[in-house]
Amino acid sequence: METYILPDDLTFQTARQFYDDLFLLLNNKNIINITIDFANVKIIDSAGVTVILMIKKYAEDNNITLNMSHQTSEVQRTIDLFKFDNIQDESEVETISFFETIGNTVYYLYRHFIEFSLLFYRVSSWSMFAIVKKRLRRHGEVLRQSLEIGVSALPIIALISFLVGFILALQSAAQLRQFGADIYVVDLVVISMVSEMGPLMTAILVAGRSGSAIAAEISSMVISEETDALKVMGIEPIPYLIVPKVYAITLVMPMLTIFSMVIGILGGLLITVTYLDISILQFFNEALEAAYIKDIMVGITKSIVFALLIVITGSYFGFHAKGGSVGIGKAATSSVVASIFLVIVADSILGLIFYFPN
Repeated sequence: METYILPDDLTFQTARQFYDDLFLLLNNKNIINITIDFANVKIIDSAGVTVILMIKKYAEDNNITLNMSHQTSEVQRTIDLFKFDNIQDESEVETISFFETIGNTVYYLYRHFIEFSLLFYRVSSWSMFAIVKKRLRRHGEVLRQSLEIGVSALPIIALISFLVGFILALQSAAQLRQFGADIYVVDLVVISMVSEMGPLMTAILVAGRSGSAIAAEISSMVISEETDALKVMGIEPIPYLIVPKVYAITLVMPMLTIFSMVIGILGGLLITVTYLDISILQFFNEALEAAYIKDIMVGITKSIVFALLIVITGSYFGFHAKGGSVGIGKAATSSVVASIFLVIVADSILGLIFYFPN
């Protein structure tokens, strides 16, 4: 039986030499029993413990009996503190069944639904309360948010809406002109832009642009503990941070939607004038006959609902962010995906409410 006496200093500086010596000793095929003597050890750190555990594992794998003698209580405590023998192997991890996965998913969605509903209630309550309590609102913040959410979004909304109206007219004209129904291209473009495409495209663009910005702003404040600082100062984060955004987006979203409707119709005008030989006067006469007040009000109502969903979804993921700078990116991404999903679901529900036959 071989005995290896450890030095008095078993730390990062000496652990490598200790490992090399013991590894050479264990590789001797004549050795089946070895004792490591701790009698001289006065200092041991995590590197020394790691080497001891590695040597112990190597001895077990090669059927070598390894004994440790003269361990003091302090040395044993250090070894117990850093040992990793109890780490569960990946192959031993219990697999989750199909039904457990479904249950976890349902519970996850249920928990988020409850928390989202609670935030919606709190934001709605503070928004109504802040109307009469002006001291809860920051001076000029609503105007600043309106410019940021509304005016800054005009170029991209104009471009996308024009292209959507252009494509709608182009695709429908190719089919309707075969039946001599060129004039109905105007009706299709107007009704589509006013009641559906205008509100929906505006909401998707605002969700991608402003919804992600709201989530990133709130999440950065949560991660940097600025929201906690506001609470310490006696300032409620929701009326201070979220309510101005609610007011701003509720004001500008209908305006952006009307702007999108008009630009989309102008895109359709370009096709009908150049491709279908319909005069501008004919186009506007038909457009005025096709655009009912009900359709316009439906589009505006949708835009207000979409606006609330966007700002509350961005705030929700912002307040639940964690994990440093990575969490900010995840919050912004999740906000955009969830906002677009909720906007489309809300659009379907509102469509059933307003247009489902009695």
